[in-house]
Amino acid sequence: MSGGGLLRTACNPPLSGFLSLRFFHPRRRRPSALSGRHRNLGHASSLPSLVFRLDRHGFIERSCYVHSLVESVMEELAVIRATRRIRATAKVGLPSSNELFDAKLEKKSLQKGLLLEFRKESQKTLLAVVQKPDGKKNWMVCDQNGVICSIKPQQVTYVVPGIEDFDHTDISEFVQKAQGLLDPSILECAWIELSENKRTVTAEELAEIIYGSKESLESYCSHLLLSRDDIYFNVVDSKAYCSLYEPRPSIQILKAMGLMKTSSTAVNLLIDIGYFPVHVNLDLFKFNIHTEYSEEVMSAAENLLAVSNDLDELIYFGLTLGKQERSYILKVYAIDVDDADELDDALSATRLPDGRIKLWIHVADPTCLVAPHSILDREAMRRGTSIFLPTATYPMFPEKLAMEGMSLQQGKLCRAVSVSVTLSQDGSIADFAIENSIIRPTYMLTYENATELLHLNLEEEAALRILSEAALLRFQWRCDQDWSSMDRLSLESDILEPPNPIGRGAIDTATIDPRIKVANPDDPEPSITLYVEDQSNPAMRLVSEMMILCGEVIATFGSCNNISLPYRGQPQSNISASAFSHLPEGPARSAAYLKIMAAEMIFRNPIRHGLLGLPGYVQFTSPIRRYIDLLAHYQVKAFIRGESLPFSAGELEGMTCLVNMHVGVQAIAIVSAGKKVGDELKVTIDEAHPRDDVLSVREV
Repeated sequence: MSGGGLLRTACNPPLSGFLSLRFFHPRRRRPSALSGRHRNLGHASSLPSLVFRLDRHGFIERSCYVHSLVESVMEELAVIRATRRIRATAKVGLPSSNELFDAKLEKKSLQKGLLLEFRKESQKTLLAVVQKPDGKKNWMVCDQNGVICSIKPQQVTYVVPGIEDFDHTDISEFVQKAQGLLDPSILECAWIELSENKRTVTAEELAEIIYGSKESLESYCSHLLLSRDDIYFNVVDSKAYCSLYEPRPSIQILKAMGLMKTSSTAVNLLIDIGYFPVHVNLDLFKFNIHTEYSEEVMSAAENLLAVSNDLDELIYFGLTLGKQERSYILKVYAIDVDDADELDDALSATRLPDGRIKLWIHVADPTCLVAPHSILDREAMRRGTSIFLPTATYPMFPEKLAMEGMSLQQGKLCRAVSVSVTLSQDGSIADFAIENSIIRPTYMLTYENATELLHLNLEEEAALRILSEAALLRFQWRCDQDWSSMDRLSLESDILEPPNPIGRGAIDTATIDPRIKVANPDDPEPSITLYVEDQSNPAMRLVSEMMILCGEVIATFGSCNNISLPYRGQPQSNISASAFSHLPEGPARSAAYLKIMAAEMIFRNPIRHGLLGLPGYVQFTSPIRRYIDLLAHYQVKAFIRGESLPFSAGELEGMTCLVNMHVGVQAIAIVSAGKKVGDELKVTIDEAHPRDDVLSVREV
């Protein structure tokens, strides 16, 4: 066959091959995961395509996926349209639909030796060779089964062009060759081109478009495709044993497929044909979340792991080593959820001889490897954050680099930024230091394990008890702050703010959060586990307070040294605290507080954080999974090294705007009479349509 036609080989079908699976029903198995690889179509340009083939059992295999739905479709159609438009116009000339039918429907008369298709009384069509006239109008023919019969002209459905003296014994071979060329999926490609140009077409013209030839065999195959099709083309007129076809409007095609013209229908269709997995998460497309890394980014990550290029290798001190000058022998606790992939932070504590508590918040240090403006930094900024879904995690940095080069690991020497803080007796900060360090984490604990250790009150885990004591002291200190009389640390008086009307200091917003994990997301019926996390849990409270303390220290350090940082704050609300007195303490009151507390961020000076009860706050403890934290590390680390800051306040503001994204779902339920705000309810889910943001619940 001519290589210029639309027909593709089995390993390179056009996009129409996807839709054809809905109407031509091979057995199908569950599709495999996305691979993102492309196949070369054998032309000058390489197009991404989704390839299906049958395995030895007759099941469909998928050998590759497109990089994205929109990109692949648009690229494929662009090439198809360009090549088809040039060749079809040059070879066929495709007259417009308003031309006279006679100009297209060539007059044909029956004669001996012609190969034709006719319809028997059973409506079955057969090929036959004309033998001789039978009376004034009828003709004797010999069909493909060797049967000689008389037919009327009205029974003739098609006369194969280009044949004048065909031997009826060759009909079987002709039919066999035709079957090898029939691929109904290629009609879609022709429909796209003809619809765009509003053209009509005969079987011979279609053969020229899809096969690159209008010889006898190709023309007959086109006739079979058109005559059997009830989706893409309509018959405009029939005359002299030949028919003229026009492309159906898209709305008619959808109706023929039994589909509504809605987004959910489109998604279900793509799932039915195996293009999407059953539980596809459309938000990955909606928010342009990248699930894979380019070869360039992966190569840069491998190079960092292979070559030691530590920007701070001369200015570390040791924690838990006991061998270096200025070293400490400390237990280091890393506490997180049980399935954490990236461990950003760990904690240590000791009691000084004067009875005060000294704390260390150790934060993983990706900036000792990744430089600002590098390819890995740009990739992290583009992603903005690690994405944690019930079904998968998409890290901000390539997984191997994050896990092996950056993350804190139990029993191994890890580079960190350690924020040490000495607390006064009332819980305020007496002094602090920020230094590069090398630590060896002692324990990797879940919140449940850490809580159990606290309850056991073991003497050998005195450091963990000190951390818990410090957390309670800090929480009480934050709640007791009276901003009407307190001067902000190192801040100008002209940016002081009035007291918080809804509280003297911090507001307790501990809530109960659900966490969902899906073990086998590609299965039609996946295994789903629901976890309930109580933020008032002692271990969670401990970690939260230490992270907040670290944020206050970084804000104070930035203010004292005039460092541009992403300072977070929450100005006071004008609503009085009495407005919430009717709500019981706990999740209900916390949720009400959060609804009226609008967060903001500035980049030159700290701003009071009313919700936390702090004079200033900077997120600093998750640089592996939050780009805003990474920006703070760049700035602080540059100052420690005595270098100029990599980013100005304006640059920080611009980059921060690029990486902020918020997604969430709320549900409303009708509850029984007598229930009050703050009462605990049990509800069940009636309906859930996550692709349409619909969640319907009712009280049990």
